[in-house]
Amino acid sequence: MTNTKGKRRGTRSMSSSPFRKHGVVPLATYMRIYKKGDIVDIKGMGTAQKGMPHKCYHGKTGRVYNVTQHAVGTVVNKQCEENKRPRLFKKKRRRRRRNKP
Repeated sequence: MTNTKGKRRGTRSMSSSPFRKHGVVPLATYMRIYKKGDIVDIKGMGTAQKGMPHKCYHGKTGRVYNVTQHAVGTVVNKQCEENKRPRLFKKKRRRRRRNKP
């Protein structure tokens, strides 16, 4: 298939689970307690597609700015090019609780 432009293109290795780590997600992943100011790594999990971050945020490190019952808000630096000049923007992401401290 040529010229694919989907939202999740090129994410086969990102969203797949490691060898012998398939199956049910441990409950400790969802029960982890986050506080404002914590530093977290953003990782997408293929076992739960709901609330999966975009591929440009996979592996990025951010700081928690908001905590709700079901999600954690993080601030992440994202590199964008405007007028052929790369710049860093602070983007706020609200995603389900699947980050790693």
